[in-house]
Amino acid sequence: MANAAPIFFLDVRYVIELILLVFALIVQGVALVHAITQRADAFPAIGTLPKGGWIAILAVCLALTLLGFGPISLFGLIGIAAGLIYLLDVRTGLRDLSDGKGFW
Repeated sequence: MANAAPIFFLDVRYVIELILLVFALIVQGVALVHAITQRADAFPAIGTLPKGGWIAILAVCLALTLLGFGPISLFGLIGIAAGLIYLLDVRTGLRDLSDGKGFW
């Protein structure tokens, strides 16, 4: 019975890390695909980094998360933050710039 607690702890930790990994990959992947599909001249118009800068940041963060650093490492947390900043700030600025009509 004394050995059941550490095993349960490891199972819970594994599930939490798996949920965070899936969340990180979804956020970073969606942000990267959105950045790739936008017009390059729209990024300076909203006063943010150029398109190439965002693509580089998001691609490196996604690659580091996929290479095994995981979502709880420093690189994983920076990747989640970069993806969320893009989605919550830059994407909304691009949407407002195009009047919500999107790329086309």
